[in-house]
Amino acid sequence: MGGGEKLVLTLARGLGADIITTDVDHSLVEKLGFGDVRIISLGPLVKAEPLRQIQAAYKFSACNFRRQYDFFILSGNWAHYASRRHHPNLYYDHAHVRVFYDLRDETIRSLKSPLSRLAARAWIGLHSRLDRRSIAHVDRVVANSEFTAGRFKKYLGRDSVVVYPPVDTAKFHYAGDDGYWLSVNRLFPEKRIELQLEAFARMPDERLVIVGGSDRGDYSNSYASDIKSKLPPNVKLLSSISEEELAGYYGHCRGLIATSKDEPFGMSAVEAMASGKPVVAVREGGYVETVIDGVTGYLVDADIGEIVRAVKEVSRDPLKYKYRCIEQAGKYDVGRFLEGMKALLP
Repeated sequence: MGGGEKLVLTLARGLGADIITTDVDHSLVEKLGFGDVRIISLGPLVKAEPLRQIQAAYKFSACNFRRQYDFFILSGNWAHYASRRHHPNLYYDHAHVRVFYDLRDETIRSLKSPLSRLAARAWIGLHSRLDRRSIAHVDRVVANSEFTAGRFKKYLGRDSVVVYPPVDTAKFHYAGDDGYWLSVNRLFPEKRIELQLEAFARMPDERLVIVGGSDRGDYSNSYASDIKSKLPPNVKLLSSISEEELAGYYGHCRGLIATSKDEPFGMSAVEAMASGKPVVAVREGGYVETVIDGVTGYLVDADIGEIVRAVKEVSRDPLKYKYRCIEQAGKYDVGRFLEGMKALLP
């Protein structure tokens, strides 16, 4: 479960709405504390990529709930295929199928065999056209950051209203400094976790705890396996913990490390700041909008040396960032998010 799933669950609870999706892991939903939200499944998806994505698009395209609800909020890379039949609607854009657009060439290059690259190029070419055709049925677009809105405008030609994602800031508290750094993200290649491993390999006196699991399919699993095989002695990986445990790790850490490539928003950075903890993040994407450089942490290039220097700078006096971090995180509280979303509903 990542930030997108947390957002959908928070929104459904706040609006008293149902969630219609494909795969559901109710144990993870319970761990997140959203067991009261009603979730309707369109059925599980196959594991193999890209058949998994194709099946998801088909399931959303074929479903029909227009007689049961009076408004539809579409969220995620494939739910917008339901927009043709379900009006009025709005589409909340988290990152929008980056493999079709800004990560297209990088993804194709990462494949090992020429045949795989050829197949990927053909699949992306076809389905990016279908993607654009589906988006044309969306009535209104809401983006999770100015960065995401700009990217959506660039690639799909649609304007967006920005409503920042929610963070339940009341769940997070400063609990001291136990001397370790924290990293919270899915184990996906675009998260560039290898930068974190290499940086902490150079800092044996610092410790890093990575919280994150991998998705199904070769794309994520192969990367996750590679990361697990390269952990330095001072780095620990936790694949699945409860929300309460995660809040505890935030509360006791020294700061957060965030290295995701062009991260659309970066909810973990706000969760860390809500815990009074500074953030060392790459100077890209949504981090530029949430982290105040030199005040609530540091924005750095995706460079190991810069990450090392920023970590050492924070470690000199981690406490000095506490109150400004908490103040900054308050701008993204759940209440503000729900107010912004309700204002867009008829």
